[in-house]
Amino acid sequence: MDFSVYFFSANDRNDFGERYRFILDVARFIDRHGFTAIWTPERHFQEFGGSFPNPAVLSAALAVATDHLRIRAGSVVLPHHHPVRVVEEWALVDQLSGGRAGVCVATGWHQGDFVFYPEHYEGRREYTLDHVATLRSLWRGETVAFPGPGGRDLDVRTYPRPRQPELPLWLVHTSNPQTWIEAGRRDLNVLSLLTSWEKLEENIASYRAAREEAGHDPGGGVVTVGMHTFVGDDEQAVRDLVHEPVKRYLASFMTQKRADEAVGGARRDSGADEQDKVAELMAEDYYARRSLLGTPDKCAATVERLRSIGVDEVACLVDFGLPFRTVLDALPALDALRRRCAPAEDRTPAPAAAPATAAPLSWYYDR
Repeated sequence: MDFSVYFFSANDRNDFGERYRFILDVARFIDRHGFTAIWTPERHFQEFGGSFPNPAVLSAALAVATDHLRIRAGSVVLPHHHPVRVVEEWALVDQLSGGRAGVCVATGWHQGDFVFYPEHYEGRREYTLDHVATLRSLWRGETVAFPGPGGRDLDVRTYPRPRQPELPLWLVHTSNPQTWIEAGRRDLNVLSLLTSWEKLEENIASYRAAREEAGHDPGGGVVTVGMHTFVGDDEQAVRDLVHEPVKRYLASFMTQKRADEAVGGARRDSGADEQDKVAELMAEDYYARRSLLGTPDKCAATVERLRSIGVDEVACLVDFGLPFRTVLDALPALDALRRRCAPAEDRTPAPAAAPATAAPLSWYYDR
């Protein structure tokens, strides 16, 4: 099982510079300790994830702060962008990182975000899927025609050229099971959250079958599942520590969903008390069944269950409202879990701290 770290913060009342320093500190740690990748999202105009308006910009900083990590967008909301800009920006990240870039594409859902391209909202799913081939062609250096001034098509070949010959691409899944089938047909990887163990197992089976039916290797492709993560030795202490942050995180997401429904003209009568009760139940369920929250034994059993149904990578969502220092101090325990869950031949001891050959980026920020 590969381990990566996934950022999708809810509360951005912290100093933004402090949050970005924190992300860089996490990136340097997991880079030294053999994690696979770091994921940063695209969000707009909301407290929920509001630190992340452009993952390519943050990924450029992560690329030069690390040596081994895969640097991934989780996700680029493709209907908010021209595909040429996506390829240009991520080819630059690929160059800065020495060929470590990857992109997960999403269709978007929050109506307020579509101030960029309002005309894309109704057909956002089709726009996203139709432009997968466009992204791949541009990345390979092929010339693609796009509409230009005066109704004339213009031929475009993007620069800079990337280091990787092919762009590693994921498709994000939220609730539509057809997404897994479309990803399989198009030879895409999948990034998903765990809403139901039974549905996840069914979706992975559908994904593998769709790959085979389309002529792709059914065992190929990467299934990545994001999970709230905090590992500690004392079960009750971890539960007490994470309960309120997880609850607030989920409540913030529900608030955004209600706001989006209001933009679309829908009305909901649920009040604050009802939302609080729902968030309480969801937080309990997340802790008990759908997270890497708890002791190493509890979390290792969850990882093994993920592996048994065909998950290839767990993306550890560590930034859900805990103090930054608390998260950083717990990273060694997460690394121990990663090593415990690795194949026997890969269970190498934790590396020593890197020699202080240069000041970390945070030193410059703090000057």
